[in-house]
This record gives sequence, C-alpha cells and structure tokens, in this order.
Amino acid sequence: MGRGPHPVTTMKAIRTAAVSLAAAVCLALGAVTLVPAALGLQHYVIVGGSMTGSIDRGSVVFDEEVPVGALQRGDVITFSQPAGSAAAEATGLVTHRIYSIEQVHGREVLRTKGDANQGPDPWRISLDLPRQAKVVAHVPYVGYALAALEIRWVRMLFIGIPALLIALSILAGMVGEARAERRCEEEGLLQGSGSQL
Repeated sequence: MGRGPHPVTTMKAIRTAAVSLAAAVCLALGAVTLVPAALGLQHYVIVGGSMTGSIDRGSVVFDEEVPVGALQRGDVITFSQPAGSAAAEATGLVTHRIYSIEQVHGREVLRTKGDANQGPDPWRISLDLPRQAKVVAHVPYVGYALAALEIRWVRMLFIGIPALLIALSILAGMVGEARAERRCEEEGLLQGSGSQL
C-alpha cells in the first residue's frame, strides 16, 4: 500500500511556489515601471472611465514626449486639465484623444474627447511647452496593483510576506541540517560502541 507525500516535502513545495509567485509578481511590476522609464517613457495609471473601450480604468499608459507640432487628430495625449474643471480638482491629469486642432491667434488649440464620452471635452487647451506627452502603449489593469502599492499597509505586506517566507525557509533548512547532523552523530556513536563489544 502506497503512502502519500511526506508533509515536509509538501510544505517545501508550497513555500517554493509562494516565493516563486511573489518573485514573479515583483519582477512583472518592476518591469512595468522600470523598463519604460529606462526607455524615456512616463507612466500614468488611468483612474477614470472616459477612455473605456480603448484604454480601460486601471490600465497603465506609457507616454513619450513628442514635439507639439507632430501631434495629429486621433492621437491620445496626457495633459493637465485647465484650472477650475471638476476633473482637474480630482486627478490633475487626463488622458484623452485629440478631437480637433484649430489655429487661434497663431497658436494651436486642441479639443479632446474621451472615447467613452458622448461629445468633446468642454475645454480647449493650448499647449505652451514645445513637447507633449503622447500615449504610445498601455497595459490593462496593471494600474490597480501599482495604485495598491501606494497604500502603506499593502506595500508592507507585499514586502513583508515574501521576506517572512524566505526567513522561514532558511530557518527550516537550518533546523533540517541540525537534525541530520545530530542523526549522523548518534549513528556514529552507536557504530562506535558496537565495535568495542
């Protein structure tokens, strides 16, 4: 009759899987933030639903600074909303598609629109800087994890649990080695006493 897996082996497999999963999550979140930054891209978490359908809430967008003159109708940009708008009070930044570009007094003035909105935004924006953040890529739903890491207790759990698992794994290894060493010593004493008889 066969026996089931040894409890120590099962715990070791669970520990290994948990540490591997935590490491994979850390690497993935690190890649989402560090690799684009190394390429000169900025990242923003989408917190509203105005771009739903093309860029859903919880997505992370990656923006590249491009010359303002290179912007075209249909490009998606991230910009500071005009002061006094309700959404500017809440988030400060918005990511919307360029709905139209007009020339007003020799300056380009943009109208924007969220893809899920019925009509264009109520404001017109004039870009005063020579470069503007334009969305070049996005990753759906990863923003939820990045936003959660802004909460201190979540960040502590995210760091603390893998650290605890590593410490327990090291401690279990040390205890196992000590037991094995003690068994070897006991077997050596038994063999030594047997040879004297």
